[in-house]
This record gives sequence, structure tokens and C-alpha cells, in this order.
Amino acid sequence: MSLQERIEELKDVHQNLEKALDSETHRAHPDDLQIASIKKKKLAIKDEIVSLETQAPTH
Repeated sequence: MSLQERIEELKDVHQNLEKALDSETHRAHPDDLQIASIKKKKLAIKDEIVSLETQAPTH
């Protein structure tokens, strides 16, 4: 898998986590622990994306 493919894969995961977060926050009784967990995962993914993008060659 190329670096760019990995970045795209991580962006997809990040987007799916965003959807999960949106879904959880709009529930009648949102689970604060679940929300915190999703946010933590999103941040870790975003950090990895930024790290990989700094390694990616620019065209």
C-alpha cells in the first residue's frame, strides 16, 4: 500500500468516526464515554494523517 493510499484509508476511517460521533450525539441519551472514545480515536487518526502527509512527496 502506498503512502497516499494509507492517507486516503485513514481519511475514510476519520469520516466514519465523524458519522458515528454525529449519530451518538444526536441520540436521546448520548453516552458520554462513547463520545469521548470516538473523539480520542478521531484525534489519533488525524494526528497520523498529518504525520503521513508531512512525509508524502509533493507533486
